[in-house]
Amino acid sequence: MEKLRRVLSGQDDEEQGLTSQVLDSSTLSFSTRVKWFAICFASGIVCSILGTAMLWLPGAGTKLFAVFYTLGNIAALASTCFLMGPVKQLKKMFEPTRLIVTIVMLLCFICTLCAVFWWGKKGLALLFCILQFLAMTWYSLSYIPYARDAVIKCFTSCLG
Repeated sequence: MEKLRRVLSGQDDEEQGLTSQVLDSSTLSFSTRVKWFAICFASGIVCSILGTAMLWLPGAGTKLFAVFYTLGNIAALASTCFLMGPVKQLKKMFEPTRLIVTIVMLLCFICTLCAVFWWGKKGLALLFCILQFLAMTWYSLSYIPYARDAVIKCFTSCLG
């Protein structure tokens, strides 16, 4: 009866211990996180560079560029999941300060692949790759305090 009372009141130490053990066994050490971040980010850069090199191939060059460039950006974005964890990464991605740029970035990923495979519009795929670059840059700047404000101020002073 005492155990039932502890469970219903949320004071069951045995269950909390089991949950803690499961979470502790499924987490990565800091060095493992950094290694996998570096591997995933480097593979993203290699895919993007490889895609850029394939842009100049005759025939299917534009298609290969769009695919490798998009995969590179997705790998670079996914690499941060190793540093902070996938749930925290998703929460940060959809915070109000990053919500619009996250949606634009994800739509650009999808539209790039649609433009290449289903619509067959190479020029549109290149446009979406440029928008991917701009969205990824703006998204990355959102993690640096006051960086987006500095960029806006720089552009307004140059244009105004």
